[in-house]
Amino acid sequence: MPAVINPLRTALIAVAVAVACLGSASNALATQDPPGASLGDGPGPKAADTSASAGAQGDKLSSSVTGVIVFDRSKNGTGTSTGGVTSTTTWTPPACYYAPSYTPKEISSRMRQIWMGSSPSPEWSRKTQDYFVNGKPYKDFNEEKEGEGYWWDAYITEGREADPAAQDCDALPFWVDKGDAPPADVPQAITSEVLAQLAYSEIRVPSTEVSLAPAGATKVNLPTWAWLDTTQFKPVSVTASVPLLGLSATTTAEPVSLKITPGTNDAITYPASGECAIRDGQIGEPYAKGKADETPPCGVKYLRSSGDGAYMLKATVTWKINWTSTTGEGGDLPDGTFGAEQDVTVQEVQAVNR
Repeated sequence: MPAVINPLRTALIAVAVAVACLGSASNALATQDPPGASLGDGPGPKAADTSASAGAQGDKLSSSVTGVIVFDRSKNGTGTSTGGVTSTTTWTPPACYYAPSYTPKEISSRMRQIWMGSSPSPEWSRKTQDYFVNGKPYKDFNEEKEGEGYWWDAYITEGREADPAAQDCDALPFWVDKGDAPPADVPQAITSEVLAQLAYSEIRVPSTEVSLAPAGATKVNLPTWAWLDTTQFKPVSVTASVPLLGLSATTTAEPVSLKITPGTNDAITYPASGECAIRDGQIGEPYAKGKADETPPCGVKYLRSSGDGAYMLKATVTWKINWTSTTGEGGDLPDGTFGAEQDVTVQEVQAVNR
């Protein structure tokens, strides 16, 4: 089945090419993002540069296409082997969202370039002119409300560009007065909770490679102790903000358990579930000399040699995740997991004949 060509995307390309050919007087405009970059019924949401600051300067939004959301990752996990958590449910953070994008003068300029240049079709032009200009439902791009609110449009969450759900935000831009909540029937519109969900995507936690002892190759039928460096496993958090709205939310992940998967059915885990709860701030317990025959609080006992190879042990940490916000709202988000695999060589205990 051939790909569907979106008429607005074609129009935007034509406008951008035309602008680029207008000469030096228009070169500044040609370097801007394509006019009407997502504007509903069009090429879909635009990707947001989430590293910039955002604000309003007169009749322009510095967050018009970039920097609508700012992430503070300074309290995230660190190190070379950090990674994002995976939800323990089918829920995922939103792939797209709506946020402030244009002032009335900005959206008027962008739309008029499309209408005067190469709009997708007469029908689409009539529809959007009725919508933005002729009072169905907006009049003259709400220019009489300049400074009193913003046009909200769609953005794609960074890293989700190929996700089909990124195309769910396909509505035409809508107006929101300053201080008002976005429409309740637009679930992807930025709220404190949506910000918290987007911050969930930015959480990074430490590697989960466990320490195993006794040192050296593990022996058949001897308990192997497992533990993690607890200095790395502290709560981590990311704050997502929309400076333009004075709104922010902080999502925090706290480690709650370590699950050991031995890599073979010929093994016994401690505890039997393989799920090692965190106790007194510790994940497992470091091995100490003289404990070789004791049952570890967290560990594994292999019942068969790995031969010339190794078993692939997987250690997965579960993180409990919650959020707070500047609005006073907060709550829980689905637990997240992050795991890593490591080789474990298991040898037979050698007997000495006398």
